[in-house]
Amino acid sequence: MRVAAPPPGLPAFPKRFAWGAATSAYQVEGSPLADGAGPSNWHRFTHSPGRVLTGETGDVACDHYRRWRDDVALMRELGLTAYRFSVSWSRVLPEGTGRVNPKGLDFYRRLVDGLREAGIAPFVTLFHWDLPAALDDRGGWLNRDIAGWFADYAEVMFRALDDRVAWWATLNEPWVVADGGYLHGTLAPGHASAFEAPIASHNLLRAHAAALQAYRAAGRHEIGLVVNLEPKAAASSAPADLAAAARSDAYMNRQFLDPVFLGGYPDELAEVFGEAWPSFPAADLAAIRQRIDFLGVNYYTRGVMQPDPAAWPLLAGKVTSPDSVYTEMDWEVYPQGLFDALAWVTERYGEVPIYITENGAAFADRAAADGTVSDPLRTAYLRDHLLAANAAVRSGVDLRGYFVWSLLDNLEWNQGTSKRFGIVRVDFATQRRTPKASARFYAEVIRTGGAALAAPAG
Repeated sequence: MRVAAPPPGLPAFPKRFAWGAATSAYQVEGSPLADGAGPSNWHRFTHSPGRVLTGETGDVACDHYRRWRDDVALMRELGLTAYRFSVSWSRVLPEGTGRVNPKGLDFYRRLVDGLREAGIAPFVTLFHWDLPAALDDRGGWLNRDIAGWFADYAEVMFRALDDRVAWWATLNEPWVVADGGYLHGTLAPGHASAFEAPIASHNLLRAHAAALQAYRAAGRHEIGLVVNLEPKAAASSAPADLAAAARSDAYMNRQFLDPVFLGGYPDELAEVFGEAWPSFPAADLAAIRQRIDFLGVNYYTRGVMQPDPAAWPLLAGKVTSPDSVYTEMDWEVYPQGLFDALAWVTERYGEVPIYITENGAAFADRAAADGTVSDPLRTAYLRDHLLAANAAVRSGVDLRGYFVWSLLDNLEWNQGTSKRFGIVRVDFATQRRTPKASARFYAEVIRTGGAALAAPAG
């Protein structure tokens, strides 16, 4: 299903709308141990045989650590007004706490200064999945002390960059960290335990809250949280399907937003986890319920749910549609879901400022003999989702920016480089960057303030 065609005279997005692209440290930087950096749990995970589909590591990735100037020039060429990136915690604090690595911190200072000189606003995410290995050895997200560790790290970054960075995010997609890293074991650190996952989720939120408190004491701008949302629909009106959709929504969407905005976890989580669901101190929930300046929403697809006894512990699985287009990640292309997610946040939690902090698709595009890259499926994906974003603005959602995922083809975590999300193609043998047709389309959207979306697709 596609969002309806835009009305005549499509209104422009807000004048100060952030037009951006996003990356994350481990996926693009490479040089993970350079200049005094410490290893992360993702460095350890990718170097463990059998963990990554292609057997690749992030040792080189997109070599952004050395090629960042060229990448900033590319962003400027495309007309980006914002760039969302994450900091490698272990590059700045090799042991996770204590000693600061000045060379690691200087890398981010140079990057921020280069972005600002190019007229590109830096949006900094403090944690995008790569935890210092030294802290993983101390229990990682299962250790309650991690909230303090994270706040101390955040303070280092605030002191270094808050005079030049106006937008901070504490965590990126904590649901993925808990689900992939502690429940199913498919992502770092590779644990698989129903008893561990709720603890990791809770400590992620406690760390978010501790960093927020640190920022309120020292920061001068805006700080928020980034979550991934999937609207969940029942496959039918049957009670079992409705219940499966409700469990799925509670587990993926409300687990991290209800505590922040409403002060408690959804009731369905006790059903999902059974005896593994712990009771949490009221003081923790009170601390987690703090005002955020904005919410980042990462949207890729929706979930049409039905019972699935093999899908532990949720006991719910997605139904596929023969009429839909699916990406290389087997995610349904469903632009209406972006509108639905943004409207749902506003209706449930109030008029919080929102940024679409990730939105994009992996398709099997290839370079032609002349070096150009035509990616019509991605171009259509971006157009339709940007129309959905525009519809959300017209409906009253306080939407302030859009970040395509991703600027570059990169290391797609446990999929290696087999999945390409970039609007810029990366030849991983030569590190050559080639803007795809989708990048040129996005550049025209930016140039026209969104008005180019009113033109017919083609």
